[in-house]
Amino acid sequence: MTVRRSTSQIAALTALLLVQPLITAQGPAATPPPAAGGMRTFDTDTGQRIKVTEVAGGLVHPYSLAFPDASTMLVAERAGRLRIIRNGVLLPTPAWEAAAPPPGSPPPNNPPDALHFIELHPGFATNRLVYLSYPKYGPRGNTIAVGRGKLTGDALTDFKEIFVTDAWGTFGANPGRMLFGRDGTLYLTVGDRDALCCNGSEDSSERMRAQDLSNDFGKILRIRDDGSIPPDNPFVKRAGARPEIFTYGNRNAYGLAYHPDTGELWQSEIGPLGGDEVNILLPGHNYGWPFVSTGRNYTGTPVSSQPWFREGMDEPRMVWVPSISPSGLIFYKGDRFKGWNKSMFLGALNGKALWRVSFNQPQQAEKREVLLASLGVRVRDVQQGPEATFTSRPSANRLARHRLVPCCV
Repeated sequence: MTVRRSTSQIAALTALLLVQPLITAQGPAATPPPAAGGMRTFDTDTGQRIKVTEVAGGLVHPYSLAFPDASTMLVAERAGRLRIIRNGVLLPTPAWEAAAPPPGSPPPNNPPDALHFIELHPGFATNRLVYLSYPKYGPRGNTIAVGRGKLTGDALTDFKEIFVTDAWGTFGANPGRMLFGRDGTLYLTVGDRDALCCNGSEDSSERMRAQDLSNDFGKILRIRDDGSIPPDNPFVKRAGARPEIFTYGNRNAYGLAYHPDTGELWQSEIGPLGGDEVNILLPGHNYGWPFVSTGRNYTGTPVSSQPWFREGMDEPRMVWVPSISPSGLIFYKGDRFKGWNKSMFLGALNGKALWRVSFNQPQQAEKREVLLASLGVRVRDVQQGPEATFTSRPSANRLARHRLVPCCV
């Protein structure tokens, strides 16, 4: 097992939090969630006050977001619609809509479920390519697929499916978080899809697929921008292994981000009963699930006979017990928020907050700060906006974009 340590400080915060409603934060406060168009202020540990303002509403179960330009935001609605917010106004017509599942396809366990994450191509400024991850349906249930199209005006055109994962089923989380690497390859997260996790049994047969290289369950994948396989992937030449696999032994990863100083690829992962993790991903490495975890089975028992350490399995960089269900992950880069440059930010679903982690502090190596908890919203996605703002998404049946900015001298 490998223990990783970071010697550099993490990025500070300017981000968009995806909550339902969608909220942008700007400065101080501690009072209930803002009404539509309302504003709240919050104090922070650095003395920076922030303001949270709702800047757009009317969305239904927003899941992720991206910024094509300084005045435009793309938002994925889980029901299968890609929406555009321009200059704070939600356009009435979706830019793209998912096709209906083929007749006879088994339904998902938590419908509607038709669109997850958005990622812009590194060359978006010239090629206008937008990548979407979404459940693909068929006779065996559904699995995560990736497609891409060209953003032309207010529509996503020439959309084409480029990759389909081998993680078919009808139950269980399947995130589909995407991130373009610095070499232009695309990383994609696939959940373990354990349908037996919460039925009161000790049956670990389904989660064990995360240790099997012949499928994509519980893996981080790496593909080219056209959906083909990079020849330098770690298992390309291993007989019986899926060539797209980059890491394995992962549970349900909802966040990916590059450390601003070290260039390491960091990942946030929801554990079982407790045991949420942040990992540093290395090609071909095994991150232990379901053999190793600081969490427990939902029956309360340890996840295995030796859950604390196993040779050849990497330890997490950070853990949370009890669980916060970490989602979106970024390192903030900027000086707009006092003391936040190179801090790590995590959305929390069960934790209903935005977490900031600052590293190499004088009296505390890794200081954790809980932000926006009084809003009481599940923060699904966190992004740094063009103006160093945050947007968040709670789990209500509407979405409001909230912006987080410095305020109130």
